[in-house]
Amino acid sequence: MAGLISAETKATWQLKLFGLLKIPLIYFCKPKIIRIDDSGLEVRIKLTRRTRNHLNSMYFGVLSVGADVTGGFLAMIRIRESKSPVALIFKDFKADFLKRAEGDVHFACNDGNGITDLVNKAVQTGERQSMPVHITATVPSVSDEPVAKFILTLSLKLKG
Repeated sequence: MAGLISAETKATWQLKLFGLLKIPLIYFCKPKIIRIDDSGLEVRIKLTRRTRNHLNSMYFGVLSVGADVTGGFLAMIRIRESKSPVALIFKDFKADFLKRAEGDVHFACNDGNGITDLVNKAVQTGERQSMPVHITATVPSVSDEPVAKFILTLSLKLKG
């Protein structure tokens, strides 16, 4: 039965549980993982009454949650795979909001291989390691052009 569940479905349920137990705002936004592979992750947040602003576009706070979840969850997966106690934080957050997001937003991060290398380096050295993680937000139902671009500095350190 476990083989019948896709990696995306399993990861979405893990993300929902994490949001419910640790960060309720993530759960409130209802992100769904639609692509997960070695190179990266893609998350969708639907434009609904709870994610919309007064102009009927996605609220910038929800866009920020989407970027955080996309980069952070990808790093959490890589840390879990390493089976090492690594602490994850974001040191900074840069956002460029380019257009109004007037539909379901897809957040894509293709830095999976770099994050894997960062986790391995943090485990091997025991020292804090950092790297910029790039996330692009698009509304595929409207256009392939980005509505926002984010750069979050991921910082990892072996616990203890």
